[in-house]
Amino acid sequence: MAIAQRLKMFIDNSRHVLSISYKPTNEEFKRSAKLIIIGILIIGAMGFVIGLIVSLAISGSLSVL
Repeated sequence: MAIAQRLKMFIDNSRHVLSISYKPTNEEFKRSAKLIIIGILIIGAMGFVIGLIVSLAISGSLSVL
């Protein structure tokens, strides 16, 4: 496929996406923001716990059965 044809297809697809998208309402935005923040906090807490376990295992303070 030629570069010009691929570029035209990309532009057409981009226009289509923009034409069917809409600005979220204030309520939708707040709900999405809350869910994103909760997800970041959960992933951060999991990373902290895993890091703590690995750190304790390496230092020898955590005895593995």
